Amino acid sequence: MQQFDTEAEDAKLASLRASEEEDLVRVLSEKYGIAYTDLGIIPVNVDALRLIPEKEAREAEVIAFDKSGKHLSLAMRSPGNVLLEQVEHALEAQGFILSRFLASRHSLERGYERYKELSFATESHAGVFDIAGGELETLRAELINLPALRARIDSALVAKQRAQVSKVLEFVLAAAFAMRASDIHLEPEEHDVRLRLRLDGQLTDAYSFDPHTYQLMSSRIKLLSGLKLNVHNRAQDGRFTVPVSGAEVEIRTSLIPGAYGESFVMRILDPSMLGVTFESLGIQPKLLARLETEITRPTGMLLTTGPTGSGKTTSLYAFLKRIHTPEVKIVTIEDPVEYHLPGIVQTQADGEHYTFASGLRSVLRQDPDVIMVGEIRDSEVADTAVQAALTGHFVFSTLHTNNAAGTFPRLVDLGVDPKTFASAVSVAMAQRLVRKLDPEARKQVPATDEQKKTMEKILSTVEDKSLLPASLDTVWVPDPKDEVTTGYRGRVGLYEAIFMDEELGTFLRDNPSEGEIAKSVRRQGFLTMAQDGVLKAIDGTTSLDEVLKVVDIPRD
Repeated sequence: MQQFDTEAEDAKLASLRASEEEDLVRVLSEKYGIAYTDLGIIPVNVDALRLIPEKEAREAEVIAFDKSGKHLSLAMRSPGNVLLEQVEHALEAQGFILSRFLASRHSLERGYERYKELSFATESHAGVFDIAGGELETLRAELINLPALRARIDSALVAKQRAQVSKVLEFVLAAAFAMRASDIHLEPEEHDVRLRLRLDGQLTDAYSFDPHTYQLMSSRIKLLSGLKLNVHNRAQDGRFTVPVSGAEVEIRTSLIPGAYGESFVMRILDPSMLGVTFESLGIQPKLLARLETEITRPTGMLLTTGPTGSGKTTSLYAFLKRIHTPEVKIVTIEDPVEYHLPGIVQTQADGEHYTFASGLRSVLRQDPDVIMVGEIRDSEVADTAVQAALTGHFVFSTLHTNNAAGTFPRLVDLGVDPKTFASAVSVAMAQRLVRKLDPEARKQVPATDEQKKTMEKILSTVEDKSLLPASLDTVWVPDPKDEVTTGYRGRVGLYEAIFMDEELGTFLRDNPSEGEIAKSVRRQGFLTMAQDGVLKAIDGTTSLDEVLKVVDIPRD
């Protein structure tokens, strides 16, 4: 005798009842002249869903399921529900134009299930990631290190609930803010997707996602950043903002196609970085005093060099803030404008109509005292910037070279006449960033023979002997107190600079090599980046290992 399958028969009956209910609603929709919809088939727009709180929606037997601008679609069980009228009046008072649809009780319940998937974000439209009711601050207080982030993501994914998965991006952003990460990287690999955070300049593995979770995050990031959801075979760039502690943090999104999916990098532009002052950059006092004199000159040019991410923009902003007064007109041309400085006119190059070159020519007609050009990239910009420095303006800009001495050969490569250097260029700087030792998690240790030899070689060419340390016998190293910390906290710059004088101006006319320039300017008595780094390793600001990662050791 065949056993009766109670569960299967109950499922069949439930399906039949649901089908009969949908048929009845279709008939009623024709009777009342209201369009029919089935939320089991039609997707529910979460931004529409948010407009009616779940409790009110259930009481009024209504749900907002689609939104386009001010046009809002409502699915309802009965047009005669008294509470429904109140909900509609409230929405119309907000300026919404309502379209009404009839739906079954079963269909509405399917829609109400989507309330469980609402994340903390109050909006999901391009450009703004708005998190409700202090939730971001709560998450930031909790997700202060990588183990805390991993535990929170694990708990969200273990149940495989979409309601939790939808919040993963919020966890990642909150943790990145709490740990002061500069970048968030999502990198698809063959079997999973790697999440990495750049902490104090160093990329650190944070989590490994399954492809399904990555797809949900990918769509969310694209939507927020204003990128095309259906494009997967070319690079895209976008941006969005996140309100944090009363300020707006801008996130610059870049994605490129890869072998296993699109790779995302989200760069975090934290406006608190503007709090870095001229004095807190970490510039050696003797160099700092000379720079302060040079940047207040009425004409000339300061060029700072270094690779991407070496803090050039932060330094230039600190210089601009130092010289800014109501009597000084400062105009910048940037690509992009990274931080907004009060009292300074900032313009953004678009690469097509308003380029660095055309923008610089336009800015000169604005009668500025000081001009900042984000980067000298080509001969046209280089020539115009030099002419500006020669005709009554002070110009700040950046170049991509390895050191300060390399500035002048690079300008020659860009077509600048070496004979103009003496009159146009005031300062050539170079910089790198190293991690700072945490004062609470460091220790002083004897230097090894190899370390002493390296430090002696680097410091052997210091002209100003007053800058040399009393001893090379000890250095500082990180001493982390647990497995979570590294012994480092924050970053500081290593700097070197060359100042124009009559002797150097004459020397540069013959277009000398980078090495010849470096030897010639030792007489000025300022430290090289390597020497600055060694002194910071001896006084406990950073470690020697950090310094040797970013600077070149002089050859024998």
